[in-house]
Amino acid sequence: MSAQEHILVIKHGALGDIVLATGPMTAIRAHHPQAHITLLTAKPYDTLLKSSPYFDEIWVDAKPKVWQFAALQKLRRLLNSRPFLRVYDLQTSQRSTSYYQLFRHKPQWSGLVPGEFVHDTPHRTQSHTLDREREQLNLAGIHDVPGPDVSWLTSDISRFSLPERYVVLIPGGSAHRPEKRWPQAHYAELAVRLQSLGITPVLIGTDAEARELSAIQAACPEAINLCSQTSFADLAELGRGALACVGNDTGPMHLVAVTQCPSVVLFSRASNPAMCAPRGEKVTALQRDALEQLSVDEVFSTLKPWLRLDRAA
Repeated sequence: MSAQEHILVIKHGALGDIVLATGPMTAIRAHHPQAHITLLTAKPYDTLLKSSPYFDEIWVDAKPKVWQFAALQKLRRLLNSRPFLRVYDLQTSQRSTSYYQLFRHKPQWSGLVPGEFVHDTPHRTQSHTLDREREQLNLAGIHDVPGPDVSWLTSDISRFSLPERYVVLIPGGSAHRPEKRWPQAHYAELAVRLQSLGITPVLIGTDAEARELSAIQAACPEAINLCSQTSFADLAELGRGALACVGNDTGPMHLVAVTQCPSVVLFSRASNPAMCAPRGEKVTALQRDALEQLSVDEVFSTLKPWLRLDRAA
């Protein structure tokens, strides 16, 4: 074994889970201050985490299929290229658990591999992601696990020429989960209501949401449409400057919420906020079985205390 301790952290994604895992990542770094810590992740989260203080090295996992023998051998060689003393599997998926078999010299394993640090409590699958990962690390001897933090994720967003008073709207989400999206017409009505109060709606999304964002802007021409113009760091900075944010249960909401931006997160029956919602004193989760049942009035009334209307010019 080399003189320096080598530690591997596995976390593939998705974005919301990566954001939530920044607390456990902070704790792992504090517990192994002198170690060389490597992260195994998926694209594009190598870009997101490259400026973080947690890792000395970041590897991108191509996540080969079982029949892709050449790719599996490449991954095996990569995993065995460092003398890892311990692996913190924060993904705890069937895939990441199977990687234990790729090591010639078996490391200590925090995750689902049977052994000293196995996290096999019966309630683990019913716990919020943060609670589950905190318990996992507690079992591995790490007892001080803070909440998520992206204070290291910064950007210059002056190019957007944003007004002083704006609210971020994130109407997108997984293309294959349309039931997790509040209706476009509701977002448009909320945007118009905000603009009538002198608050500019700022629309966030990717090309997959381009049609929806354009429709919202058509209803509220004063809205600023930043479709496909924002990086992860831009999202964090937008959150720091916004009066508030409203969005569906999607990764960018986690990123904005962790900046302490007052956030209203909208859930349908397709996901459980008790297990996956952003956390914080300024986070409110609203849920209906079907999101079209959630009125603009209720979302606005939840949002209103954060709008500082008494301070408006």
